[in-house]
Amino acid sequence: MWTDLAAHAVTHVYLAGSALVLALAVGIPLGIASAVLRPVRSPALALAGIGRTLPSLAVLMLLLPLLGVGSAPAIVALALLAAPPILIAVDAGIRGVPSAALDAAAGMGMRPVQTFRRVVAPLAMPVAFSGVRTAATETIASATLATFVGAGGLGDLIVRGMQTGDTASLFEGAATVALLALIVELALGRAAVRIEARA
Repeated sequence: MWTDLAAHAVTHVYLAGSALVLALAVGIPLGIASAVLRPVRSPALALAGIGRTLPSLAVLMLLLPLLGVGSAPAIVALALLAAPPILIAVDAGIRGVPSAALDAAAGMGMRPVQTFRRVVAPLAMPVAFSGVRTAATETIASATLATFVGAGGLGDLIVRGMQTGDTASLFEGAATVALLALIVELALGRAAVRIEARA
């Protein structure tokens, strides 16, 4: 029993972790572009808003004809759902940097790249990291739906328990998902405190 639970938990973490890495690779550059390039801001934030409202299962089903079954559609779908809060938070963090700090950097003769690295990024980090924190916990929870495209994970135990009336299997899957989400939230919460202290 424990071996089966551990195997599903490892798969679950792999799916959520892979999706979060992909979402970071997409969300951070788009968030930066949205904050510094006005023509990009409106369409980027509009797409992010749409992405926040799309049902997770609907995104999975839309990707099935393109990517088939397995981990690929699950990871891509989860990444699409995780990227919007990251994009929005990065954009808000950068645009929330006080103009006085930017003026001081310019007065010191910093170039734009230096200003971004030494001033903008550290000051924007607390807000930007809040988006990563939200995306991580949501991805852990949403990864249960990966079972519907044959990707495995803890969703297998939950669905199996519902279909067969196996309360133990249902509880094991749901409780483990909740525990993983709690662990991630606590770990990122501690990291957020450290980031805020350095900002």
